Amino acid sequence: MVESSSSLSSVSATGLDVRPFRALTYRQQDPEHLARVSSPAYDLVTPAGRDRLAGADPHNVVRLILPVPDSHPGATGDPAGRSAELAATTLRRWQDEGVLVRDQEPALWLYELRPGGGGSATAGWLGAVTLPPPGSSAVLPHEDTYPAAVEGRRALLAATGTDLEPIVLAHDPDREVAGVTEVVRQGPPTMTVDDADGVGHRLWRVTERPMLDRLTAAFARTGAVIADGHHRFAAARANGRTRDTRASGGSVLALVTPMGPGGLRVDPIHRVVPDLDLDAAVRAAATGFRVSELSTDDGRGIPDAVDRWVTDPGERDFLVSDGARLIRLSHPSDAVLAAVPSEAPPAWRGLDVVLAHHGLLDLLWHRRDDPDSVLIAHSAEEALRLATERAGVALLLRAPSPRDVAAVARAGARMPRKSTLFVPKPRTGLVLRPLAD
Repeated sequence: MVESSSSLSSVSATGLDVRPFRALTYRQQDPEHLARVSSPAYDLVTPAGRDRLAGADPHNVVRLILPVPDSHPGATGDPAGRSAELAATTLRRWQDEGVLVRDQEPALWLYELRPGGGGSATAGWLGAVTLPPPGSSAVLPHEDTYPAAVEGRRALLAATGTDLEPIVLAHDPDREVAGVTEVVRQGPPTMTVDDADGVGHRLWRVTERPMLDRLTAAFARTGAVIADGHHRFAAARANGRTRDTRASGGSVLALVTPMGPGGLRVDPIHRVVPDLDLDAAVRAAATGFRVSELSTDDGRGIPDAVDRWVTDPGERDFLVSDGARLIRLSHPSDAVLAAVPSEAPPAWRGLDVVLAHHGLLDLLWHRRDDPDSVLIAHSAEEALRLATERAGVALLLRAPSPRDVAAVARAGARMPRKSTLFVPKPRTGLVLRPLAD
């Protein structure tokens, strides 16, 4: 979907309003315990992964972000409502038992993510970001959302009255923010934990008023693009429209990171079309693309062939696979290119994921973009596995650059849902934010 940029062009860019908040955290904060009770973001947790996390500790946060309503016999109503009710009951019990405790003072939290095996760290600030009014360019989305997913997150937010995990914003670089970040990093962190992927998470709780004021003023000079959490951002907006305005329903917990150096990188998100035979998919694709089969019999197999393709970007092309064979689709025809709406902003028209959705999935494969017709995979390995399990084909994409994402957002356009995977990801459960002061 493409949204007109005309409303944005008449509005001056306004800055981020980032405020300190009284966090809710686990009372026990040693690294081993935090590793047991924290979780990846809800949309990265598979059903099997959810079971592993829940089994790791009776107080793992996955029981809040992905509750299982069948284990709550007293709950009634629709599944989303039952899940939300269970999460709210669990959250209250953990607070009553002292598993989770509320800070007495408002704070901003510096959050550093350092990849295992070396590499540069990403640092940002956790704060309560005011939801900007309609028409403001302070916080710009770049992806479509799916209504059912928004409603599920809204119901959870409304029932628990708590931001259980942060969205992620990429903000315009600012020297003052960078300077404060470096000063705070010199001190001992409040929390540390390493996740299963080897990413080190370090957090510093900052309560000093002069430093908080400096950060608030600096962020007010910047705008941001939503890097992760479009559904939670939309859920916060929807929840804010129904809450008592005297409570803090008009803001959302966010990790605010810089765009560019010191910020996040973008990995691709792939598509899987279930119940589609590879030969049939290739025949249909051949009416609009040049088709060539890639050799995978050199002892390295499909994953290595995919890695070589990803790191050697050339023209606009895609890979498709059923898990056994690997096909390259290149040189899109004029008819395929014409399937991309010509009235859309140039930044949006140039995206590979847009061409894939309009020129291949829709035009040639006749597949709607909904969660049943097109599945999402966060890695090539997951896409290949799903293609095999669902008797379908994996559509492998290259990632857009952070600059491409920002250009699309500032043009007032939207990528297809789940087009970008900004990494590394903050760990869910380290810092929660109750809505009520």
